[in-house]
Order: sequence, then C-alpha cells, then structure tokens
Amino acid sequence: MSVSYNLFASSDSKNFEDSYIPLAEKSRPDSLEEIIGHKKILSPDSSLLQQIKSGKLQSLIFWGPPGVGKTTLARVIAKELNIPNVSISAVTSGKKELKEIADRAQFVKRNSGKSTILFIDEIHRFNKAQQDGLLHSVEDGTLILIGATTENPSFEIISPLLSRCQVIKLDSLNKEELKQIIIRAIKSDDVFSKLDVKLSGLDKLISLGSGDARKTLNLLEVCFNIVKVKNKKADITPELVKKAAESNVLYYDKKGDYHYDTISAFIKSVRGSDPDAAVYYLARMLEAGEDPMFIVRRLIVLASEDIGNAEPYALSLATAAMQAVHNVGMPEARIILSQVTTYLVSCPKSNAAYLAIDAAIKDVKENPDVPVPLHLRNAPTKLMKDEGYGEGYKYPHDFPQHFVNETYLPDKLKNKRYYFPSELGREKTLKERLNKLWKNKYK
Repeated sequence: MSVSYNLFASSDSKNFEDSYIPLAEKSRPDSLEEIIGHKKILSPDSSLLQQIKSGKLQSLIFWGPPGVGKTTLARVIAKELNIPNVSISAVTSGKKELKEIADRAQFVKRNSGKSTILFIDEIHRFNKAQQDGLLHSVEDGTLILIGATTENPSFEIISPLLSRCQVIKLDSLNKEELKQIIIRAIKSDDVFSKLDVKLSGLDKLISLGSGDARKTLNLLEVCFNIVKVKNKKADITPELVKKAAESNVLYYDKKGDYHYDTISAFIKSVRGSDPDAAVYYLARMLEAGEDPMFIVRRLIVLASEDIGNAEPYALSLATAAMQAVHNVGMPEARIILSQVTTYLVSCPKSNAAYLAIDAAIKDVKENPDVPVPLHLRNAPTKLMKDEGYGEGYKYPHDFPQHFVNETYLPDKLKNKRYYFPSELGREKTLKERLNKLWKNKYK
C-alpha cells in the first residue's frame, strides 16, 4: 500500500476557495520554468537541476534573505519529484512533531520505497537537540531535508546535519526580476488583471521592496486596495506607493525574518559606531512591540564581543541596564535602552577577546588530549607530589611587579597566541603592560 500526504497546499485547493489568499501566495510559480531569478542554480548543468531531473535529490539547505523564493523552490521541487512531502516551520514545531513525521515517513518508505521530503522553514530556529533528531532519518534516506534559513548555516546548523546537506545560497532578486514578478502577479489576479494598470511608481515600489518579492507584492496589494480606479484604469504612482507603505503594517514580526533583520541591523549599527542608525533601529523594534529584555540581552553580548577590553565598563553598564529595564518596564525603559545603546555605540571597539576564545576553542578541539604541564597541576596528595605535580611552580606574588616569566601553556602549544589586544581605548594600556611583562610578545 502506498501512502502519500502533502502539506504544501496549493492556492487553488478546495479548502481555500472561499478564503482570502494574499497576492504573493496566488502568484507563486508552479513549475521550475515559472521561477524568476536564480539562473545560476537552475541552469541546465547545475547540480540542483540535475538532481531534480534524475529524481535523486540530496538534502538541501536554502540560504538567503527574506522573499527570494526559498519556500517556492521547495514547493516546486516537491511537485516535480512527485513524492510525499511535509512542510513545517521551526517556529511552531518541536521534537514530538518531528518524531511523528519521521515515523510516518518510515511507514511510507517501507510500503512504497519512496523517501519523504521534509521542508523546514527557518530551520536555524531549531536547537541542537531538535537538529540532532533529524540526523538518523536524513542519513538513512527516510527523509530528504530541505531547510530554509536567513542565517549563515555554518553558524546555525550543527555540523553532522550540515555535512549531509548541500548548501545553496540564494541571492536577492534584482530590479528586472522583481519587475517580472510584479507584472506576473497582476496578470494572475482575477481582479487586477481586468484593469488597465499603469506602474508609474514601479521604481518606488521596487525600492521599498528591498529585493524581497513577498514584501514587494504585499505593498503592491495595499496599493491596489487604496488606488482610485476610473474607467477600469489604475495608476500605481510613487506617491501612492509611499502612502501604502506608511499605512501598511510595520514590516516587523517577532517570529519572522524581519525580526532578525532588524535586530541584525541594530547590532551592526552599534558595532559600526553609528548612533543615529542604532537609535533608529531601536525605535523601530520598540514601536513594533519587541521585548526590551531581548534587546538588552543582545547589548550585553555585544559589550563583550565588539567592545571588550577597549572599554570594560561597557559590560557593567549593559548588565546594569538589564536590571533597570526589568524593574522599570516600558515605556520608560526606552530611555534606559537609548542611554546604553548610545554609550556602547560611542565606545572604542575591539573583538580581541571574542577572537581569542574562539581560537583557543579551535585548538582544544584539535588537540583534546594535550596534558596540563606538571608544574601547574594541583598536588593535594603525597602520591601526586611524588609524581612531580606542582613541582617548580613559581608564585607570581613572590616576585617584583607580581610577575614571573613562566611557561603556562602545554609544551605542544607553548608558542601559541590567542589574544591580540587592539590599540584602542583601555585595551591599548593593557597591551602596553603585557608587552613590558612578556618582552614585546604582544607587539
């Protein structure tokens, strides 16, 4: 018995005949030939197209900005291969649902010999345990994973799962591609296609769409909702597009891509020492209802990652801000967040501490069994003392300036350097002291 189930419901499904369907959904391509853009990854000799044509698809990770067609590609691939497929979002799904899907896919595999495509939107939202839960089914071919993410998979997807997937990067759509998508969307709509539409505000529409097809089509739909139609003629002017953008719901979803886009822009503005941009994105998040505690937690991380020892006080201030924001709450918390943000923006920057720990972790992973030098080991028992534990250790406080030139790293790594202090802020002073102590080792 063959079992097939499909959660990629098409827009013409009977269940949705009488429901409102957004323009962006109605105009989705149904075949590879209808997909606009991404010519490189869909060229005749591309790996992806060859896999689709052969019917032997490797698990995939689609990585790219919002609205470039990650979900659309997954839907079209599932349709082209004509095999069972399931679509879920990592925002709303957990290990229990993954297990149920895997169990069903095993049943399908046993009875039909077919694998099941599992599309996971925003796969970067799954934690390590949830991603681990996918490994066995992906490895034995029960599931063909297609993940979509706006984040760098190298940082967000666990290595064992990533090694079993082909990462395909999707670039933002260009102006000409967005124009084609807009025209096709108008032609595909039962109402808009009957109008004589003039797109005098096309450039404005594309500009405000920021390379995001879904965002662009949502804005176009708002334009049609407010445009004045006369004699079946409608002009989507630049002024109308601007008005539509101002009246439209703020493009920010605490569980969606724009949430991460905005917090990313905020953090990068602080890192880039631009107070005006940082305060703007802060205001944008607060006006959209973002949790102030989420913002301040990110500032605490930034205080160490991007400022570090160039201004150690930054971490103290950011940590104090968390307590203050918690005690005060909104709307007054906005003032606290603005104070901390503008201070961190204005601080000298250094990522030396961040780079140091990551470099050290790399060596630890590559050399897991390097022994701790004997003279640095604790010797609480006679046996340990007899073995030489602690022998020859020099207590720094017994020496001038409370320092002694000693070897602390294991022999295999004794010449390694992880910390490269910058020449900025207080870190410059730390660097000067280290160079005096260690004879220009930190030059």
